[in-house]
Amino acid sequence: MRRYAFAAFPLVAFLGIAGAIANTLYRESVGGYSPAAIPSALAGRRHPAVDLAPLAGLQAPGLNDQTLDGHIAVVNIFASWCVPCRLEHPALMELAKESRIKLVGINYKDAPEKAAAFLQENGNPFAAIGIDATGRSSIDWGVYGVPETFVIDRAGRIVLRHVGPIDEKSLKIDILPALEEIIAAE
Repeated sequence: MRRYAFAAFPLVAFLGIAGAIANTLYRESVGGYSPAAIPSALAGRRHPAVDLAPLAGLQAPGLNDQTLDGHIAVVNIFASWCVPCRLEHPALMELAKESRIKLVGINYKDAPEKAAAFLQENGNPFAAIGIDATGRSSIDWGVYGVPETFVIDRAGRIVLRHVGPIDEKSLKIDILPALEEIIAAE
């Protein structure tokens, strides 16, 4: 009897794992659940204080509280060495065309010359860029990897946190609706 119980263990473990995966897939397809959607502890609160030097070699100013205050802003945390950041860059270029918002960037733990070369080669969508060489400022925002994007209202409150690269789907489902909601509330 003991042998049968021991032999059934792999089957029981497999069924448990398969059930958990099936449950997650079902929740994603029916309820819109996304395991990548990580809520921000800062949601609804004022953005962390920021005072970052500008990225040398570009005509964009640095990033500070005054850059964000009074504007509907999208803050994108990126790095030139980040492959997903390169993939999301066309979506950021498209988002930068929206005149009602201010798109700003925080360059995360990157060599300034490489970041400048990346933006000169691919286009600079940012109205302001701050350098976060140590990653300390990004930690204050709750960032644990790049890219991450935050939507901020005119009062400086964080309305949305988007983890991962922005693409057409995330623009349509997450970012643009959050921006439209802020604009409509004014």
